Amino acid sequence: MCIRASAGRLRVTEIALEGSRFMPVIHRAVAAAAVTAAAGVVAAAVLMSPSSTQHYRNSGAVSTSARPNRPGAARGPFLAPLRMVRTIASTIPQNGDVNPYGVAVIQHSAGRLHAGDVLVSNFNDKANLQGTGSTIVEITPGGQRRIFAHVTRAMLPAGGCPGGIGLSTALAVLPFGWVAVGSAPSANGQASTARAGCVIILDSLGRVTETLTGSGIDGPWDATAVSRGSFADLFVTNAFNGTAAGHGKVVHRGTVVRITLRLFARRGPRLVGSRVIASGLAEKADPAAFVLGPTGVGLGFNGTLYVADTASNTITAIPSALTRAHSAGPGRVLTSGGALAQPLGMAIAPNGDILTVNGGNGKIVETTPGGARAATRFLDTSGSPAGAGALFGLAVAPRGHVVYYVDDVANTLRLLR
Repeated sequence: MCIRASAGRLRVTEIALEGSRFMPVIHRAVAAAAVTAAAGVVAAAVLMSPSSTQHYRNSGAVSTSARPNRPGAARGPFLAPLRMVRTIASTIPQNGDVNPYGVAVIQHSAGRLHAGDVLVSNFNDKANLQGTGSTIVEITPGGQRRIFAHVTRAMLPAGGCPGGIGLSTALAVLPFGWVAVGSAPSANGQASTARAGCVIILDSLGRVTETLTGSGIDGPWDATAVSRGSFADLFVTNAFNGTAAGHGKVVHRGTVVRITLRLFARRGPRLVGSRVIASGLAEKADPAAFVLGPTGVGLGFNGTLYVADTASNTITAIPSALTRAHSAGPGRVLTSGGALAQPLGMAIAPNGDILTVNGGNGKIVETTPGGARAATRFLDTSGSPAGAGALFGLAVAPRGHVVYYVDDVANTLRLLR
């Protein structure tokens, strides 16, 4: 395996666990690197479709544009047959956290994780202060909700997460039941007090095992993960690089960091390396939305990483994301404007198309890898005005035409099928 050194260092702060007690904190700094032998990486999570109890008929029409079918792809747009919106459950846990952001579906049961359940991370506390949420809820296909993890400062190693806890859209379930979640914290709910944060690694019982900081991690805003055997690559978008200093103006300093981990069944993941593979993405602080910047991220079948940049209303393409040794800059603009209005969450459909949900118009948009608009649909937000920034995280169930998404105004997990 070839490992190339990169500039900067990623700090790993670990907690050793014995039963339910936290043991002494160990710090180690690991030289950042990128594993170049991971070209055969495949998606870590195969999602399952849930059932629902509450039903909403979607009144929006699907608009499609003709395009040639790619080899092995399903005929027609993925969104075309999806017509029903259903509410699965409220995402508000007992401590009152609101503003659900991240969505991830569990493939294999382990510890407190049950296959087919959906994990949702909350960004706000019960006072609705942004960047202060601390819970991940687990929701069953039947709508039962429980807390998978309640992350407190006491659980973190000293200095392990600059700024504290504010769980963002960056949420992924890794093999062996490890869960990665971004923390993009704020002291008072405003972007002006935001700190760099970290990526928190939890075990299958919801206990913090370590935190990842430094080497480009600055406001981890969204993430996607892929794995090959005992290795996983975590692609993290970062939206705090200079946004506070920009005072509400657009700055082009957003990044994507590729973090490579070695996974073990009985002990915490080991950092192999990290590398900034995209930079110069648009971002800005926003009094209502906290921050607008690179958010949704998805790895295409061809190894291209797609990024939804909320501030510029674009989807950009980062080629050779698994193997590149240098930043691609802001990447190539795949598509912009039109139905894209503050694109947030992203997922890759089974046919290889790119799905994005939009905070500015309440729509889900399907885009081909060639940049053509394949389909759009308005998602019923049940009282949340279209364009209210209600749509954030989403995930696709490849074994059926199902899309999970959160409405962060109504604080619900929903599906489109």
